[in-house]
Amino acid sequence: MIIEKAEKVLEEYPLCNHCLGRLFAKLGKGENSKRGASIRLIVNMEREIRGIKPLNEPKECVLCFNVFDQIEKVSSYVREKAETIEFESFLIGSKFPEEILKKEKEIVKKFELEYWEPINREFNRELGKKLEEILKRPVNKSSPDIVFIVNPYKEEVHFQIKPLFIYGRYRKLIRGIPQTPLKGYKESIASLICTSFSKRTRGRCIFHGAGREDIDVRMLGNGRPFILEIKSPKRRKIDLNEIIEEINASGKIQVLDLRFSTREEMRKILTKNPKKIYEALVYVEDGVDITDIMKVEKALTNVLIHQKTPKRVLRRRADIIRERKVYWAKGELLDKRHFKLKLLVDGGLYIKELISGDDGRTIPSVASILKKQASCKLLDVLEVKDL
Repeated sequence: MIIEKAEKVLEEYPLCNHCLGRLFAKLGKGENSKRGASIRLIVNMEREIRGIKPLNEPKECVLCFNVFDQIEKVSSYVREKAETIEFESFLIGSKFPEEILKKEKEIVKKFELEYWEPINREFNRELGKKLEEILKRPVNKSSPDIVFIVNPYKEEVHFQIKPLFIYGRYRKLIRGIPQTPLKGYKESIASLICTSFSKRTRGRCIFHGAGREDIDVRMLGNGRPFILEIKSPKRRKIDLNEIIEEINASGKIQVLDLRFSTREEMRKILTKNPKKIYEALVYVEDGVDITDIMKVEKALTNVLIHQKTPKRVLRRRADIIRERKVYWAKGELLDKRHFKLKLLVDGGLYIKELISGDDGRTIPSVASILKKQASCKLLDVLEVKDL
């Protein structure tokens, strides 16, 4: 049946050996061109017995227009593009004209061919084998550093570069810097970090923080986790220790624990909401003493806080009630109106409002516990617990 079908196909469609062999690609092993040549040989042997003119390989294939003869040429201009990019593995994709894909399916349907494979799959494979020889790098079908997408009929090649993901933690040593770019501020945590990475990778750096602190809040201790997503990096081999030194030289922020990461880890980190330790400088206009501090410590140990969205962020956040836990509170009297308050709390609890009460929108609060007006003058994040 294979030979009978092949003969009928060739009588109507003069195909090259690649396209003929591809119609039976899933039968046996080996290259389609050799498979096609073998099938054609047997077809012509039988035709010779019957005294019929042979169906030789045409000068131009009516299906692919001899595109497989262009492998060498296509590989040369892919190589030119590849020389500008740093990568360890690659994959080939291709764009074939719709009329060719349509004609191939037409042949398959007309002759009820069950064991074929698409033309672009064979072309990608053959070009990939050639480029492995030239580039001295392997094809990687699961997670390539770069995908070259070629149009073999127009000598066009585009590429999709796998993003780089970098994990790290940052400390914000001074107040007055937003985490991401904000109108009215010359710099941000994101810009201070991304500038170094964009310069070295020649890619577009996107900063993803695991939560954020207010502009006037310092981030100290073990630092806040973040992930950098670097799109279309031309360079992948970068010295992370060198980058740490450069960023930390600013004196404004510090980065630590930099390492290469993955998209999966980014998703995990950005969906977690870890516990945090804060230290606040609390001001009480009507005065505060040791007894007051002990009262706050007791009332804010293992207590569930009911907190409506703070008035200061209502314009950009939904007005909902959050329930967050305070695990412990430790106070230290400084003078008649000030004390330090250290807290371990669930992520997502607004600490300034936990102190002030936000006109009764946070219950309980330091103000409600003391029955005195209280406000947060300074706030630091001391630790972000492990995710």
